[in-house]
Amino acid sequence: MTIGVWVLGDQLWAEQAALQSCSGQPQTTPVIFIESLRHVQERPYHLQKLVLVWSAMRHFAEALRQAGWAVTYEQADDFLTPLNDWIEKHQITELRVMVPNDRPFARLIESLELPCTVTLVPNNHFIWSEDHFKQWAGDRKRLLMEDFYREGRRRCNILMAGKQPVGGRWNFDQDNRKPPKGKLTLPEALWFEPDAITQDVIDWVKQSDHFHTSQQYWQVEPFQWAVTRQQALRVLDYFIHTRLSEFGPYQDAMITGEVTMWHAMLSPYLNLGLLQPIEVIEAAEQAYLDHQDTWSLSSVEGFIRQVLGWREYMHGVYCYMSDDYPERNWFNHTQPLPDFYWTGNTPMNCLHQILTQVKETGYAHHIQRLMVLNNFALIAGISPQAIEGWFHAAFVDAYDWVMQTNVIGMGQFADGGVLASKPYAASANYINKMSDYCGKCVYNPKVRTGENACPFNFFYWDFLDRHRAKLTTQGRMSFILKNLDKMAPEELQEIREAAIAWHEGRNAINA
Repeated sequence: MTIGVWVLGDQLWAEQAALQSCSGQPQTTPVIFIESLRHVQERPYHLQKLVLVWSAMRHFAEALRQAGWAVTYEQADDFLTPLNDWIEKHQITELRVMVPNDRPFARLIESLELPCTVTLVPNNHFIWSEDHFKQWAGDRKRLLMEDFYREGRRRCNILMAGKQPVGGRWNFDQDNRKPPKGKLTLPEALWFEPDAITQDVIDWVKQSDHFHTSQQYWQVEPFQWAVTRQQALRVLDYFIHTRLSEFGPYQDAMITGEVTMWHAMLSPYLNLGLLQPIEVIEAAEQAYLDHQDTWSLSSVEGFIRQVLGWREYMHGVYCYMSDDYPERNWFNHTQPLPDFYWTGNTPMNCLHQILTQVKETGYAHHIQRLMVLNNFALIAGISPQAIEGWFHAAFVDAYDWVMQTNVIGMGQFADGGVLASKPYAASANYINKMSDYCGKCVYNPKVRTGENACPFNFFYWDFLDRHRAKLTTQGRMSFILKNLDKMAPEELQEIREAAIAWHEGRNAINA
């Protein structure tokens, strides 16, 4: 009997469950990695995402070889052909794979007709297992992230003083919403030059003619992401020592030309398996304990909440929800995705700046994603599935489990409130407050109608007007909905007409 292990592209960790199950006999355990061209053609993935994943896979495969594992690395059109050849060559009777993070890939594995037993080993990539999350969810009417986060703090004993939270509060979110006023000195990001392995991947991607037409908009260079665990650990250490102490206050701020602000830039490495969530959380906690006389607890708590709270929660909800979750559309939004999401060519400066940044790096921080990119799609009535598809293609840290919950649930409220307690809809006022984008825009962020009216304004009020009946069922929306009653009927009609005209004009251009 010969056991073989198939390592997937987002399971790049020496202690991942499938490898760990055979750790006592690495020399006699065949291991395979596969780059499938057909698989990456399913979406117009950002070219930097392709380079990141393939380079990280190749580096990890080499690390396993150095550790004594019998590694095979294949580049092929599909998964089935190299798997069958490898199974036959090594006379494998049992293939072990760690349960994929993404449902579609789990279904793909189930569909493969292989000449051996396939064993899916329980996934150990997250702090909360799928079963533990389902036990926590139980019969709860609402799966509130705050409740989940507090339970996670207790279970992992993170920032706890006995049974109470350090500092006497669980959540310091209100302290972490400062607008970017005055002169701010921002830290540099830690980037890396491509080595020979990464450069080979870059060169192949640049020369390939196998990809979608829309991928022409993505830039593959300069490519500066970490591709090994050692580099990812350096990014973590750099964040802890140069950014974490000031992370909190301006984590929601947006500044022209500042891609990374004080953000950790760790999500690509967490999602690949190069870093583990508990080691990231414990590193942040230890840094606070070492510097608690001078560091702000709000910064450290805010960061830990993103990893121990939102990241684990989003994965748990993804596993918990039924298979129809990706198709939910509570508002019945059907407008097509504007072309400028791909090109960045729009007079709305906030969108232009962020989309240009995404084209160049495959990255935007969480407020850029939620309150600009997602917000516009929501209030403009874009199909949730269309915007989710774009998010999945555009970001280097995007996976099915990440984007279904973050876009369908949180960003578009298409699940009707399973994830969020209200839609994350906002007018230009929010963007003007939390960024410097509006100062250099052709539109006036304070005007709702007329030639210079910002589309975020007329779409926001049109969104509230169109969906008032549904939104009245969301308690947190009652106050803002009352402002519709204070608006002159003539102005409200102008707003409706402006929203219709915007879509008609765009559709005419695209016809």
